[in-house]
Amino acid sequence: MIDIKLILEKPDYVVASLAKKNWAFDPKPLQELSQRRLALIQEVENCKHEQKVLSSSVPQVKKEGGDVTAIFAKVKALAAENKAKEDELAEVEAKIKAELEVLPNLPDDDLLAGGKENNTPISHFGEERDFGFPIKDHVELAKSLGLIDYDRAAKISGSGTWIYTNLGARLEWALLNYFIETHIADGYEMILPPHILNYESGYTAGQFPKFKEDVFWLEGMDKFILPTAETALVNIYRNEILPSSELPKKFFAYTPCYRKEAGSYRTEERGMIRGYQFNKVEMVQYTTEEGSDAAFEEMVEKAKRLLEGLGLVYQLDKLAAGDCSHSMARTYDIEVWIPSMGIYKEVSSVSNARDYQARRGMIRYRDQDGKVKFCHTLNGSGLATSRVFPALLEQNQQADGSVVIPEPLRKFMGGLEVIKPIKK
Repeated sequence: MIDIKLILEKPDYVVASLAKKNWAFDPKPLQELSQRRLALIQEVENCKHEQKVLSSSVPQVKKEGGDVTAIFAKVKALAAENKAKEDELAEVEAKIKAELEVLPNLPDDDLLAGGKENNTPISHFGEERDFGFPIKDHVELAKSLGLIDYDRAAKISGSGTWIYTNLGARLEWALLNYFIETHIADGYEMILPPHILNYESGYTAGQFPKFKEDVFWLEGMDKFILPTAETALVNIYRNEILPSSELPKKFFAYTPCYRKEAGSYRTEERGMIRGYQFNKVEMVQYTTEEGSDAAFEEMVEKAKRLLEGLGLVYQLDKLAAGDCSHSMARTYDIEVWIPSMGIYKEVSSVSNARDYQARRGMIRYRDQDGKVKFCHTLNGSGLATSRVFPALLEQNQQADGSVVIPEPLRKFMGGLEVIKPIKK
């Protein structure tokens, strides 16, 4: 949530910043509501003061033998008037909240305006391999190696799903173990959060109310299935004040992720590239305002190192303002090369929400001077397997149809170095 003080003090800046996210914003309604709010607060205080003065005069009037009936009548009338003003104040504050909660986060000043077309490549790792033989895509490889069963998954669940089988299940679990082991070594605390969350969790994360229909809701309950572990992790300290000495807080969690955005019929969405359910290890940090930028750079480097450890070719992109998600002020995407498609697909987004989520969830810290401030929250995939798995198969395929297992995964695969095609 954007600080309303910033909107009131620098409306032109906010309008220009949100325009970079292709969001047309008129500050006038908020300005008028804020003026009315201040007037009502003053009127309520004046009314309460007048009631207090009148009430305190009663003993003296009685002592002097005067009639207090008129005083009581006036106090009663003032109380009724004040109740009406307080009700109006509550309505105005609700309208201000409704105006604020739908606004996206302000993009950092250095981001380019616009969408994907203005994303900026920052770095590239590895060289796209010249295979020297006709390559297979990950769907064909997964089937020939007995790693994935798409047909039976469709039978028991529907399109946009898959079943990991035998060595496929072990390879998926090896990837997750590799990610987990690395995060623990880097000093991150492991969390296994609940997968069913309440509305407040989606609200704090900035996904609600705008994207309320993008998640799976449980019928008859005001609860949903998490679309990413970030939604749970950024709510751990909701409505709390942390001492600055405890920051940064560094967490990671493994969860399946459940999203309505299922696969399409486009070639680039085949197989595991996009689905209703996929596995992901997610990183989240809570930091002070001053520690926010350093935390972002650290998380980007961590995500990059995970891919470099696997020897996978990837590129790092700085997203333009309009391509950053609703809640984020800054995002870098790490995209892995999918040889059969000749394109790069995102496997990690590292984002800084600044204080946007913390304001929604009242997540604060007390600095060394005793001043209470809003935390900064950051998140990053570390990593999502549903695209790492296809990239691993395609980038490491051999002419005989086998796939070489990256060295860091072999200890989780019982020492297996190569997955060979199933003999028919």
